[in-house]
Amino acid sequence: MIFGAIETAGSALRVYRTWMDAVGDNIANLNTVKPMTEDAFQARYVVAEAADYSSGRNGIGTGSRVSGVLFGDKEGRVMYQPDHPLADENGMVRYPDMDLSDQMTQLLISQRGYQANLAVVDRVKDAYMQALQLGK
Repeated sequence: MIFGAIETAGSALRVYRTWMDAVGDNIANLNTVKPMTEDAFQARYVVAEAADYSSGRNGIGTGSRVSGVLFGDKEGRVMYQPDHPLADENGMVRYPDMDLSDQMTQLLISQRGYQANLAVVDRVKDAYMQALQLGK
């Protein structure tokens, strides 16, 4: 049961790490400008799902996994910036259709989830070490 808890929390750590990586990529590209002839940077959204519970030990689930990635709107936000070097003849450029406050919220949620699952691994490790001490 102890190792099942570590496996479950470990799988969640991988999901939250992937989520944080995607959000970091989104934030880094928040102000990426593209000409109208190209697609805007597409935000990455991680899709997670519960792992197959039938493969778990004694009815204990095997955690979660990343099942895919969804991408944001490739049209982006069209803005009028005639001074921009990538602007077309009408002065239009494309920006990603993302909001910094939404991305920061996603980052905080993923960080808290990562921290919570890391705490589970730490507590299980402590319980396992104490159980080993009982055998002495």
